[in-house]
Amino acid sequence: MNGIDITDMAIRNYITIDGQPIITNTVVTTWAIMAILVAFSIFVVRGLKAVPGALQLIVELILEGVHWLGDSTMGRDKRYFAPYMLALALYLALANLTGLVAVRQPTADLNTTFALSLMTFFMVQFFGFKAKKFGYVKGFFQPLPFLFPLNLISELAQPISLSFRLFGNMLGSVVIMLMIYMFLPMLFPLVGHLYFDVFAGLIQTFIFVMLTMTYITLAME
Repeated sequence: MNGIDITDMAIRNYITIDGQPIITNTVVTTWAIMAILVAFSIFVVRGLKAVPGALQLIVELILEGVHWLGDSTMGRDKRYFAPYMLALALYLALANLTGLVAVRQPTADLNTTFALSLMTFFMVQFFGFKAKKFGYVKGFFQPLPFLFPLNLISELAQPISLSFRLFGNMLGSVVIMLMIYMFLPMLFPLVGHLYFDVFAGLIQTFIFVMLTMTYITLAME
C-alpha cells in the first residue's frame, strides 16, 4: 500500500510508509493523550467560577477523590504528591480507554509501562533517602546484614513486577478483543469493550496508582 498505512493499529504497534515502520503507535497515541490533557487543563483553569458548573464540579470531584485516596494511603502530610498522582491516573485512564476507538493502548506496550514503573522506582529511592537519609540505605541490611542481596533484589523487582502487571493485563485485553472481532463480530464486541477497555482499564489504573502511593509511603516511613 502506498503512502502512510495506519490500518490494523490494534494489531501492529507501528505506522508504516510503503511497508517500512517509521514510528510506533505508542508514541503517536501518547502525544495525542498529552495534548488532550494539556488542552483540557487549560480550558478548565480558564473557566473556573465561584459558582461551579457541571464540568468544574466533575473536575473538583476527581481532585477530591485523589486527595481522599492520597490521605488514606499516604497521609495528609504528603498531599504534595497529589498533582503527580492525578496526572498519572488521568494518563493511564485515557491510555487504557483508547481501545474504544480501535487504537492499540500505549499501556499494551512494555516500553510505556516500564518507563512509568521506573518513574515510580526513582521516586521511591529519592523520597525514601530524603526522608531517612542514610537510615534508608541501612534498611537494606536489616534485619540481618547477610540479607542485603535479597533486599536489593526485592527492591529492583518492584518496577519489573509493576510494569509487567499493567502490560500483561492490557496486552491480554488487546488479544482477547482481537479474537472477539475475529470469531464473534456481531455479538460481543460492545460487551468486550465495556469489560476489557472500560472496567479492566480503570481497575488497572487504580491498582498502578495505589501501588505507586504505597511504595513511596513505605520507603518514607
